[in-house]
Amino acid sequence: MTDGYWTDERRMMQEAARDFTTNEVLPVANELDPDKGEIPRELINKMGEMGYFGITIPEDKGGLGLGCMEYCIIAEELARGWMSVASIIARGNGFWRSVPGGGAERDEKIAQMAAGQYLGAFAMSEPNAGSDMASVACRATRDGDNWIISGNKYWCTFADGADFISVVCRVDSDSERRQGGMKSIAVEKPRGELPAGVQGSPIPKIGYHGWKTWELHFDNVRVPALEPEESEKEDSPASMAGGFVGIQRGLEVARAHTAARSIGAAQGALNVAIDYANEREQFGRPIGKFQAIRFKIATAATEIEAARQLMYHVCNEIDHGRRADKEAAMVKYFAAEMSERVTSECLQIMGGAGYTTHYPVERYWRDARLTKIFEGTSEIMQRIISDRLMGKG
Repeated sequence: MTDGYWTDERRMMQEAARDFTTNEVLPVANELDPDKGEIPRELINKMGEMGYFGITIPEDKGGLGLGCMEYCIIAEELARGWMSVASIIARGNGFWRSVPGGGAERDEKIAQMAAGQYLGAFAMSEPNAGSDMASVACRATRDGDNWIISGNKYWCTFADGADFISVVCRVDSDSERRQGGMKSIAVEKPRGELPAGVQGSPIPKIGYHGWKTWELHFDNVRVPALEPEESEKEDSPASMAGGFVGIQRGLEVARAHTAARSIGAAQGALNVAIDYANEREQFGRPIGKFQAIRFKIATAATEIEAARQLMYHVCNEIDHGRRADKEAAMVKYFAAEMSERVTSECLQIMGGAGYTTHYPVERYWRDARLTKIFEGTSEIMQRIISDRLMGKG
């Protein structure tokens, strides 16, 4: 049966993800996030068993063969527990096309990826290349059957825990082609280590704990030229197979995924604030009886639902093969701005208790702030939207 965007299967998946978050993710997050601990491998393995790393990987390659809608429904639920857990599933779903090699060996790697046993990391940003992606300077030079990579990368999350890193490099020496001549090169490595010859250090972050985010330095690092098969050279934020244009198109799914994470964080914070408001007594009654608190909760719930419905629309457009760059920018922008605002209001509802690590609302607040920055800042989203509406400025 169907009900708008919903089917019985999607509701079952949502309920299973919600139960998994309540029973498996939240306890781990509440224990480890205050100490900046990392997502345990045991939890990753359980997520692999649930199929969460292979939601969008085709069935004939070992995945579930589902779409952006299912991906975002599950990501929202996981983000209600820990946004980093909702993010790590992209290391499978968003990376399978960029798995290097060919034939049966590559198929086996993709099947392992769907099970959470072969995951990727993405190195695109640089000290001088953030919002201006076309200014990537890290260079790769072909030498026979190898690439030689030199340059610096910044904001590479999971560089140590991944099994390979997709490194975005400039391979064209023509300085006039800022938006061309770029390629993502897969650098395979032992899990738990940086690639041989790569130096790096973790970036100190105020949130997004559960894993490390790295700055990396490649100094004439030689790696085999293990290209994805021609049939897999499709638009993907990880593969860069389509060059600059390809990454722009691939970011539609990534931005819908970021919206899902934003919504999940906001909903998680609101759940905590509602429970607290029903229990905390002042002036002889629970604070949830006061109109000021009730109206804050009503406003937050309305904003969350508005973002959620826009996300469903964007996912539906993507799953039907329709271009949705403007709409993806809209939902990413709207949901991220909403999430920071709502989590801050939830913290306010809880007063001093909200500003402690005794409650997870401060975690949602810190993590929500990041959603306005990664996968394109709010300002870049506004630029994309206005360019589509008014032409380029």
